[in-house]
Amino acid sequence: MELNQTILPAVKSVKDFETLLDRDTEYIILLESRLGLIRKLVKVGQKAGKKVWIHIDLVQGLKADEYGMEYIGQEVKPDGIISTRAHVIKRAKKHQILSIQRLFLIDSQAVEHNVSIIQKTQPDFVEVLPGVLPGMITEIKDRVGVPVIAGGLVRKPEEVSQALDSGASAITTSRSELWPF
Repeated sequence: MELNQTILPAVKSVKDFETLLDRDTEYIILLESRLGLIRKLVKVGQKAGKKVWIHIDLVQGLKADEYGMEYIGQEVKPDGIISTRAHVIKRAKKHQILSIQRLFLIDSQAVEHNVSIIQKTQPDFVEVLPGVLPGMITEIKDRVGVPVIAGGLVRKPEEVSQALDSGASAITTSRSELWPF
């Protein structure tokens, strides 16, 4: 799958979400949210022509088990989900929801462990954090054969460029000054 946008805005508040409805962005990532709000936010975003992805691990009140993912797939109907958990990625794929597996680049052992999980789960995208490690972006992309999104600690336009030049398909950021206008 290919993204039509290189900067993916990640929102932490309803106010930021509403701001993005009028901006030239195809995607909105919902970070910290509540179970009672996500269905409405997804519907409003989609009605405005946006593709709304939910960071499942950060939804308060949601247990990301089989029933939670069934609810997400049948009732909320986001365009995609993000999670660090392999079982959530598998369940998302079962419900035909685009999946992004988050990978924290803590140390070499964590990288090896996560590469092996990614090879088993085959998410649609891998998000590497922090996204300011160009060499690791290239390595992960080459090793897993899945498009890479860079996220975390990307604070400046030149860091966006470095991540993209290293092979990232896009970057995620909650820094509104980097969002599309």
